[in-house]
Amino acid sequence: MTNKMILLVEDNPDDEALAIRALRRNHISNEIIVARDGVEALDYLFGTGVHSGRDIKIKPTVILLDLKLPRIDGLEVLRRLREDRRTSLLPVVVLTTSSEEKDLIHSYSLGCNSYIRKPVDFIQFTEAVRQLGMYWLLMNEVPPI
Repeated sequence: MTNKMILLVEDNPDDEALAIRALRRNHISNEIIVARDGVEALDYLFGTGVHSGRDIKIKPTVILLDLKLPRIDGLEVLRRLREDRRTSLLPVVVLTTSSEEKDLIHSYSLGCNSYIRKPVDFIQFTEAVRQLGMYWLLMNEVPPI
């Protein structure tokens, strides 16, 4: 599973480490780029701010997006991605602790491809991440962007 990059947008260091550990434990060795807030995620994807000059033709295969982020929240990140033709088709999986129905509905209305509540239990979380990796990196086909 190489050459397909994952953008993990996560502000909680424990959840970040857990996600990376779960991916690695399941032999998903793809490059993982971490953005720790919404601004950093958008800067990475659009080659602005701290990522100014980055080759924006290199896009993640999938974005794992938390909703509760500092500076710009995940819903706003999703809205901006879907508004821009360069990123409108990127697969976005909302991976969040939110169990609020309004977040679920709003995420889908903005165009997320999947909405997953983070399991609290490590074994369940690891299995959820394994399935995410297998589906989005091996099985799913993305349009040329």
